[in-house]
Amino acid sequence: MASPTGTSDAPFGRMLTAMVTPFAKDGAVDYEGVQRLAAYLVDEQRNDGLVVSGTTGESPTTTDDEKERILRAVVEAVGDRATVVAGAGSNDTHHSVELARVAERAGAHGLLVVTPYYNKPPQEGLYRHFTAVADATGLPVMLYDIPGRTGVPIATETLIRLAQHPRIVAVKDAKSDLFAGSQVMTATDLVFYSGDDLVNLAWLSVGAAGFVSVVGHVVGADLASMIERYRSGNVAGALEVHRRLLPVVAGIMTRTQGAIMSKAALRLIGQDAGYMRLPLVDATEEQIAMLRVDLVAGGLKLADS
Repeated sequence: MASPTGTSDAPFGRMLTAMVTPFAKDGAVDYEGVQRLAAYLVDEQRNDGLVVSGTTGESPTTTDDEKERILRAVVEAVGDRATVVAGAGSNDTHHSVELARVAERAGAHGLLVVTPYYNKPPQEGLYRHFTAVADATGLPVMLYDIPGRTGVPIATETLIRLAQHPRIVAVKDAKSDLFAGSQVMTATDLVFYSGDDLVNLAWLSVGAAGFVSVVGHVVGADLASMIERYRSGNVAGALEVHRRLLPVVAGIMTRTQGAIMSKAALRLIGQDAGYMRLPLVDATEEQIAMLRVDLVAGGLKLADS
């Protein structure tokens, strides 16, 4: 299925949020909540793309059947006006291939494929893993480079090799090596997306197309404005947005796990995103109190203010 918001220089759109998965208190997926959240992110937070069943979506604890149902729910809710990217990452290549094929059948516009984690494959193993997943469907692939979670970075030379595959078109970078990313962008046609909200503006400055954000759950419209301002030459305006949002980024991304704080932040602004699924746990009262201060400092209006 063709992406409704992709362009040649931004194949998955520009402002994407890595969407949390709403769970009921008993741990069941709240599929109606999934659709409400997807619509909110697209229609009110100006996301032109969503990543479904990434790490922020607690994908390590959802079953393959749940992943498919979550994806279908999001495609049904917003797939006509936003690019829906399905997480198909695993440390088992065969499993990733199967997830990719299911995602294609379910209507995804693209795939996010993370570096295999825990087993720490060598670069040749990474190359073969990503190539096998890209060969499995007709969907465009965004590689996810996050060595802080997986233990292994994708080397510059490996990214340059992978860029030769016609369906490997982008990188979500969360290793924050702007120099290495610049080298890859200079040598290839790979499109880079910032995958670390702490350095969103910095990534724009070296040529990134946009963001795959976590804080976009509550400030997606502001981040979309940052991108627009920077791309139009209003660097000072983009810097103003960056600085204004620093407390929000700190509150969601530096206090504890991002999915935990994203759900807490959504609840504080009046958007219920449900509960966490173990081993993640809901934010503590102390964390929520600090987050309230952070959100207000960043200009957000809280539901009970």
